[in-house]
Amino acid sequence: MKTYKEINKKIANKECVVVNAEEIIELVRQNGVKKVAKEVDVVTTGTFGAMCSSGIYLNFGHADPPIKMLKAWLNGIQVYCGLAAVDAYLGATEIDKNLNLKYGGAHVIEDLIKGKKILLHAIGYPTDCYPRKEIDTYISLKSINQAVMFNPRNSYQNYGVATNPSNKTLYTYMGKLLPNFGNANYSSAGQLSPLLNDPYYKTIGIGTRIFLGGTQGYVTWEGTQFKSKVPRTEGGVPKQPAGCLGVIGNLKEMSSEYIKAISLPKYGVSMRVGIGVPIPILNEEILKYTLVRDKDIYTTIYDYSSRSRDHPVFGEVNYEQLRRGYININGKEVPTRSLSNYNKAKKIADTLKLWIEKGQFLIQEPIQRFSLDKSLKSLDSNKKGGET
Repeated sequence: MKTYKEINKKIANKECVVVNAEEIIELVRQNGVKKVAKEVDVVTTGTFGAMCSSGIYLNFGHADPPIKMLKAWLNGIQVYCGLAAVDAYLGATEIDKNLNLKYGGAHVIEDLIKGKKILLHAIGYPTDCYPRKEIDTYISLKSINQAVMFNPRNSYQNYGVATNPSNKTLYTYMGKLLPNFGNANYSSAGQLSPLLNDPYYKTIGIGTRIFLGGTQGYVTWEGTQFKSKVPRTEGGVPKQPAGCLGVIGNLKEMSSEYIKAISLPKYGVSMRVGIGVPIPILNEEILKYTLVRDKDIYTTIYDYSSRSRDHPVFGEVNYEQLRRGYININGKEVPTRSLSNYNKAKKIADTLKLWIEKGQFLIQEPIQRFSLDKSLKSLDSNKKGGET
């Protein structure tokens, strides 16, 4: 048994033994669980993929005379102003009134990180304390008070495989899906993914310190659509989308290497987000969870041509099969493509590893853990005015 305090003391003294979630597998194969559990203090994880439920909140600072912003736009992309006079929230998937899918909220966020000047246009209604009706000016990360990334749902714990058995090409948040099982798209870092290395949330919870977009951030809450009552393998790995994280971090410290805007043809705008989570090896049980391999991680193949929320399924497949470049569906060899960048996920895990080794990143024990008994509700459950 180890404690967070003991591990953090090692980090402070630059004596901490850290390996990434790929390295730990071979290390245990060579030396066994007992020995490695004693010697290794932290396993680092990483993921880098499209995370639509992301955004930033901003405080622009007051003008002279001041304005209470009713509506505002950054480079033509509307921000939500229902907070306070000059506070706003910009969602990554926001697009302009002309439905331009090539530039949206995520692009504004990336441009801010890159140090570009952004055109702010805002209108207000005059009050005694806020007499101004309109303002046009330029802002940058340096010119505003706060710019904080606050993402309601990131780092999904597994995700389904999207495919298309229909005769029509589909354009989805899982990318372009070719007809007649022309391809199958998936999105996970597999054995490197944070919540797949801690399937029962033993060390990841509210308050956990993480790598977020190139700087230190925190887990704020369970992510939206979080669910933990799902089918699992014997090792505890969910076989379908399950847990996820709400996260927060300082946009002013982030890097455009780990925050990337993307445009999905005929669907919309999203943002690739880099997240890394350290897993303290407190005991042998936690170590065993980090030994998960791509071949141990199964996910569900879904029919995205169905209009139903509960897509029909075509069985299960593991990530080792997905990464070889093709899977078999109904006797047909179907090419696969990942929307998650495994190499970038590994770089995130290695960067986090380096921060810990240098004594620059301490492990934070969660102040509250996530529920293992959480299921999802839908809009349909309230059709008659009551829950079902």
